[in-house]
Amino acid sequence: MELKLIADVGLVGLPNAGKSTLLSRITAAKPKIADYPFTTLTPNLGVVKLSEERTFVVADIPGLIEGAHKGVGLGLDFLRHIERTKVLLYVLDVSKGEEVKNDFELLRKELAHYHPSLLEKPSAVALNKIDLVAERERLAPLKAYFEEKGYPVYLISAVTGEGIKELLEGLWRLVRQAQPTGPLK
Repeated sequence: MELKLIADVGLVGLPNAGKSTLLSRITAAKPKIADYPFTTLTPNLGVVKLSEERTFVVADIPGLIEGAHKGVGLGLDFLRHIERTKVLLYVLDVSKGEEVKNDFELLRKELAHYHPSLLEKPSAVALNKIDLVAERERLAPLKAYFEEKGYPVYLISAVTGEGIKELLEGLWRLVRQAQPTGPLK
């Protein structure tokens, strides 16, 4: 018997992208946060409360690395929790510049290798750590890159809270539109 979390939104990203910081910013959850890879070794859940009637559950999935679909870095243990989420939020460290495109493709590749139907889930992109970007104008082409692929994109700082309100409203809309989750086929 295998336990799989059920959440409305799954935070997907590489180690140190800011997923746990984001979870602690938007919920009452208190995940361990540190500046080294694999601080998060088990998924953490939190409830976002926009109002009495508008709440959703977010799962902070530990960071994925190349080869996760083969079990590298406990990847299989982490990937199985993504199966039961309605929506995926790719959390990317925008302070890495153009490299975020490669990070995104790596995450998508790992999800596809694990189970191709994961790529069909409604998804959005959070370009995190904008507080570390001195030249904000360089964010526009990165945002446009993901929008051209059809993703809603949010420029955020999980540390300062910038852009979080817009992100949460966008996630609420995606969760409301998403189909109920069930076993992958």
